[in-house]
Amino acid sequence: MNKIFALIGLFFLQIMVTFAGFSKPVTAPITSGSWPAEALPPSPPSMLRLANGQIRVEWRHTSAGWKISSVQLHINGEWQETGNPSGEYTLLYVKEQPDSTPQEHFRTVSNTAFPDPVYKYQIKTWEQSISPVSLNTAGQALQYYPAEGRAMADGSLVFTQETEVATITTEWRLDPAWPSDILVRQKLVPKTAGYFSLASPSLFTLEEKDLTWATVPGYFQGSEIQPNFVLAYAYGQGIPGKPVVFRERCASSLSPVISTRQGFSVAVIPDPGLGRDPWAKDHSTQRDWQIGLSHMNRRSQLSPTVYFPVLGEPASALLPGKPISYGFRFSLQQGDWYKLLHHTINDIYHFKEALALRTNRQSLSRRRERMLTYLSDTRTAMWNIEEYKGMKIGAQSYLGGVVGSQGDAMKNSDYGAMWMAAAITGNGWFRDSILPYALNFKLVQQQTDPGFFQGAATGQYYLAKTKKFVEEWGEFVEPISLTYYTMLDIGNILLFEPGNDSLRARLHLGAESLLKWQKPDGSWDVAYDRQTEQPIFTDLQDLRPTFYGLLVAYRILGTAKYLDAARKGADWFIHNGIDKGHFIGVCGDARYIPDFATAQSAQALLDLYDLTKDPLYKQAAIRAGRIYTASIYTQPVASRNMKTVKGVQREDWEISQSGLSFEHGGILGSANGAGPIALCSHAGLFIRLFGLTGDSLFAEMARAAAIGRDAFVDSATSVASYYWNAMNKGAGPYPHHAWWQIGWITDYLMAEAQLRSEGKIVFPRGFVTPKVGPHQSYGFAPGTILDEPADLLLREGLVRQGDPNIEVLTAMARDKKRLFIILLNDRKQELTTELSLDMTKLAGGKNYRVRDVRMTLNDRGKGQAGKPAASPDRPVHPGKVPGSYTVTLGAYGISVLAVDYEE
Repeated sequence: MNKIFALIGLFFLQIMVTFAGFSKPVTAPITSGSWPAEALPPSPPSMLRLANGQIRVEWRHTSAGWKISSVQLHINGEWQETGNPSGEYTLLYVKEQPDSTPQEHFRTVSNTAFPDPVYKYQIKTWEQSISPVSLNTAGQALQYYPAEGRAMADGSLVFTQETEVATITTEWRLDPAWPSDILVRQKLVPKTAGYFSLASPSLFTLEEKDLTWATVPGYFQGSEIQPNFVLAYAYGQGIPGKPVVFRERCASSLSPVISTRQGFSVAVIPDPGLGRDPWAKDHSTQRDWQIGLSHMNRRSQLSPTVYFPVLGEPASALLPGKPISYGFRFSLQQGDWYKLLHHTINDIYHFKEALALRTNRQSLSRRRERMLTYLSDTRTAMWNIEEYKGMKIGAQSYLGGVVGSQGDAMKNSDYGAMWMAAAITGNGWFRDSILPYALNFKLVQQQTDPGFFQGAATGQYYLAKTKKFVEEWGEFVEPISLTYYTMLDIGNILLFEPGNDSLRARLHLGAESLLKWQKPDGSWDVAYDRQTEQPIFTDLQDLRPTFYGLLVAYRILGTAKYLDAARKGADWFIHNGIDKGHFIGVCGDARYIPDFATAQSAQALLDLYDLTKDPLYKQAAIRAGRIYTASIYTQPVASRNMKTVKGVQREDWEISQSGLSFEHGGILGSANGAGPIALCSHAGLFIRLFGLTGDSLFAEMARAAAIGRDAFVDSATSVASYYWNAMNKGAGPYPHHAWWQIGWITDYLMAEAQLRSEGKIVFPRGFVTPKVGPHQSYGFAPGTILDEPADLLLREGLVRQGDPNIEVLTAMARDKKRLFIILLNDRKQELTTELSLDMTKLAGGKNYRVRDVRMTLNDRGKGQAGKPAASPDRPVHPGKVPGSYTVTLGAYGISVLAVDYEE
């Protein structure tokens, strides 16, 4: 009788398992849970199965053990097989700690050793990355199909294997919250002492001919296996042909993904909390290695894989009888890699929910005001004026690494922000004491003498003691440096000084050099040796937006051949770079490993689309933007857990890496030790991409980067530290970073204003800033606010309001005495503020009288593209204090006040 009831129960259990998962998820995903206590006999004895409306997985018992015989996914109304079914398990074991000495060495496509000895910052990291553990050759690989399989009363399946060194039990179950996911939990009980690492089982394997894309976010992406290991492993250009194990410290999202020609993607996603916490308690633990990620199993078959613990790391050293366990999930979905990345980021790692934790102590607009004060002090800004060839040139000290520097390097960073600040503040000191000397610096920085390098920048940095310009890391000249330090800087100045014929001639000189260096296919060499004039770094292609310099030339000078050449360069770049996921960076000290130039590429292509209206460029920009989301940390999950930072108690979300971008990631980037950067140049671009696509991840990432980052901001100057691990050290050796910060904050706020107003607030954008990303300058021409021409204005103290989560932008109507006040809510909740005006700050200390204050735009919604914004045009409620006004803003909302005044 008991057997009959058991069989009846099994029948209903199989029905429940088969049809589970159809309801819409209403709660967060569950974890793998505890170990089931009761097993039901399988029926038939040689087959086990998990199934719902999206996934079917079948195991069959063979002489080798329990193998997966079928993995099916419901695609376009039909059940389709997904790959080569496997079910093979791997346990890595070694009795003694693995040797960390590299056993293999690799060469570039030019057959040169890598990295070059001069790249001292990368050598040690490279050696770590080619150790036996990293290359997945360390230890003994015990590969098996489990001997025992059971169906449990709760619907899960449990498989067990006895090996000579350990007992491994693995539980599989469907996730009722996300029917595309299979939850897996593995438990290992050692029988002997040693070092152990469990690999996630291979659900199925894929042939190279069947894949369309593969990525370990933060490390590589591509559509095919890259024959040259250096290009794949160090530069992320394509899929490494080895089963390398990546560290989570530069994995932006913990989700190796493979997309297939059959129209589905598969990922393995470790449970939140399994990876390292980069600031576990009171110091940086960024370099800790808790889990390993790979696109291949140990047999070098394409199959997303996670390893825990990492062989040789402290958690892998186990004693007999001391168990360990960990959980992860397989996710299979119809669609491409980006869809699965979305799932990982928001559904599993709760990125969007963590954004709700973010709150400001100081608004971004207030930070911008205070940084301008900082830059007005020559001492704090480290502003220098030097004599060079009979001219007085000005720049800020640069105390980072520059070849040949004796602590005397100088640099200007964001010319667009410098000229913008002078224009919108009316600050005479900027106008008279900064800009003329910065302009002289730019003029002498460009080579005008005839020759191969005529028109190019002679170097990014000026060494005051030896009186010469140099590049960051050697005696060479790059076409992209010509784009940056001739075309972009001079182009941005010319937007503010359009009648400067001398600068126009300099711009023409640079454009002609770019044309001269451009190859017939539209590309450029990475760099030329300054002495021999021959190409160097020939192992790399110039997969950067070098073409953008010619776009600048066309927009300023109007010469058609420059636009034609820009398009030719962009077309080559799209085909060879964006379509393949191949990029290089612009940081010479890192030997051009991919960096923020990828985001800059997206904005460059958007600007080219604005000029040509060719949809090819818009779609390429969106693809580049999506690839760049893999340069944004989305792990670990931010929380309210308390941490100690330099003796100060802070909640975890305040110092969270989640939402910040790399300077450069991968196996060699600065993020390996220093973590991400607080310079969020991509924020404005991502808001623009959100407006174009409706893809909310762009907006969430922009806001997570920008909002609530006070833990990285120096309280005395409001300048943020560059690297995450510096916390709130301020500008440190990089005072010029303040200009970049003013630039990106302005770009982000202006992008939000345009988005939230649905285009009712639009101001012309300048050109992207050199090097650090895609933010753009404003203030060189009037924009429109509700169809009224207006000029941007920044006057410290003009508008006062006390909520640090509300941003303030101001502009002046061109044809009447009207001040526009634009208010932006940084939070996803309604906020009310009281603001007051000091009209003596408006112009020359005159005490203008406010005649009328009206609300001309008020969006009480969520700042979403496509939502109509209300335009009430009504008087503003008076505040509690005479002369103040009360304004309520919706979640991520906007309000515009029109203040009419008279003398």
